[in-house]
Amino acid sequence: MNKNKVIDVWIQHPTKRFINHPMLSTLRRWNNEEVGKEVSPPDLEITIAAMNQAHIKKGLICSWQNQEGELISNTVVAGFINEYPDRFVGIASVPLHRPVLAVKELRSFVRNYGFKGLRIVQWHWNLPPTHAYYYPLYAECVDLDIPVCLQVGHTGPLRSSEVGRPIPYIDQIALDFPDLKIVCGHIGYPWTTEMIAVATKHINVYIDTSAYTAKRYPNEVIAYMKSHGQNKVMFGTNYPMITPEKCLENLKDLHLDSEIENKFLHLNAMKVFKLKI
Repeated sequence: MNKNKVIDVWIQHPTKRFINHPMLSTLRRWNNEEVGKEVSPPDLEITIAAMNQAHIKKGLICSWQNQEGELISNTVVAGFINEYPDRFVGIASVPLHRPVLAVKELRSFVRNYGFKGLRIVQWHWNLPPTHAYYYPLYAECVDLDIPVCLQVGHTGPLRSSEVGRPIPYIDQIALDFPDLKIVCGHIGYPWTTEMIAVATKHINVYIDTSAYTAKRYPNEVIAYMKSHGQNKVMFGTNYPMITPEKCLENLKDLHLDSEIENKFLHLNAMKVFKLKI
């Protein structure tokens, strides 16, 4: 592995409201943590230490909003970046159900704070990504020349997985917005083959491996990375749900050659998100 040149395209540093939200109860149960007990968020230095341990050079750190409001605000994320400007890159979230405000907020944080993308986690809203609320934001992403980052596949939290289907949703968005860069997080399992088909079909559709360790990458994804998908797959963790070290500990078992490994770990992200390291 090319140390100190890894980009993690999906992380979040939890706030108290985020880390104690009921949506994460299933994840805490999987990690053998006590469910229902209020916990305090870690210091930002803990996240930096976790990145250092796995040689993560930059983390694309995202805010979270849903119909309840801000779980991790864009302003808070901007503060994290201000503390570690060489390590964090901002990914915005916006109030999807208020389209005019959402577009203005996205534009502001990209232009004024250097954010490099928009993340919408569809199951938070229980709205498919072809809903009318999304479309003004897709158009703004094209104008700003930033990717939109969506979730594909089933949901770990106890929410509907329907809105995470690659087909028909990602396919249709890519048809409607051929210039929009779409980064699909969480691989797409159990619709992995669909996700690969959509990424193959559309030049601006990409996959990130967040929420999965290298040991758990589906065989279809590994084969895709080694062949015609070598420019299409990016490394992500979904930290703090999984640590970068845990995600990467079995990477060598994938037997990626050095060129493909470098594309996966940083070069593809640098191109799609317009990053420098």
